[in-house]
Amino acid sequence: MKYMQYSILRKENFEGFILNLSKFRNLVAPVSRGYNNYSFEEVNYGKEIALKYIPTILPPKKYIMPVRETLLEYDTGNGANGIAEFEEKVLFGVHTCDLAGIRCLDMVFSKYPEDHNYLIHRKKLKIIGLECNEYCDEHASCSMMNTNLPDGGYDLLFTDMGDYFIVHINTSSGNEIIEMAGFFEGIEKSHLEELKELREKKKKVFATELPIRLSDIPELFDGSFESDVWNDLDKRCLSCGNCTMVCPTCYCFDIKDEINLPLTTGKRYRVWDSCQLEAFAKVAGGINFRKARGERQRHRYYRKFRYPFYQFSRFFCTGCGRCSRACMAGIKLKETLKSLIRSDDERNTGLGALQKKTDKIFQKN
Repeated sequence: MKYMQYSILRKENFEGFILNLSKFRNLVAPVSRGYNNYSFEEVNYGKEIALKYIPTILPPKKYIMPVRETLLEYDTGNGANGIAEFEEKVLFGVHTCDLAGIRCLDMVFSKYPEDHNYLIHRKKLKIIGLECNEYCDEHASCSMMNTNLPDGGYDLLFTDMGDYFIVHINTSSGNEIIEMAGFFEGIEKSHLEELKELREKKKKVFATELPIRLSDIPELFDGSFESDVWNDLDKRCLSCGNCTMVCPTCYCFDIKDEINLPLTTGKRYRVWDSCQLEAFAKVAGGINFRKARGERQRHRYYRKFRYPFYQFSRFFCTGCGRCSRACMAGIKLKETLKSLIRSDDERNTGLGALQKKTDKIFQKN
């Protein structure tokens, strides 16, 4: 019995698939850049691609929300012209945590007023996901955030089954890639049974990383605004902005105008910005409404675990662990959440029921 929404790609045909795909499209995939360092870059051959990797230094959002993007150039004699470049790309090997991050950005930039540059970049990007069969490292919290299993946001999804990949065809664009690249075979019912067994095993491998249920996180943060945990982070944080710059769901940017010396030509561009930088919240008169580092760290955590839940009914932490890997002060997201759960502040702000729930989880683990 054949299942048209799935296909099989044998490992021996992977190189041919990548070679064919790169001939027709600009192909981007994770590549190794030294010990435990990976980056999404353009590739032409399958041998360049890291099929097993911890999350890349920068998330794949850099292809739909460039680090620096010129929006327009102007000449007082000729007017203004938008010059943003919108190249078609295929992004291969995106982990499920990064797929979740892109879906978060889609929600933000599709909301009125829409960000047309982002949406055009997004339309031009085809995404091939790559399912993780094991933990990246100790910094990952994808199980807690329910991002360890695929949940859409891709055109194709590859799952490594040893000698072959099971490929889920999720969109018409994904089907076009299958037909164009070749090398794919029909799937049998036995293959899907193997896939089901693999994901059942993953439920045991991807255990609960923290003693809290996802549904209890909003309640945790409702009672944590005055927690002493933020005072501790205030003393430790270096305010470098690394955590936000590598985050797959941070989307703050600054708009800048660059005027040439004759004052007749110039350009406008946007560049990534960070709420962790001291100048970010500074307004007219030199007033800064988040002057302390602890306040900025608190804002970052609430922007992941509470504010988006109000607006989108979705957490904006994907459990990728990038912020913990990149922090020069050794601030770890899982340690901070664990401290919030255990803090005396939480016990004194009506979270007794939550504490009992988490204590039970501690006991089970």
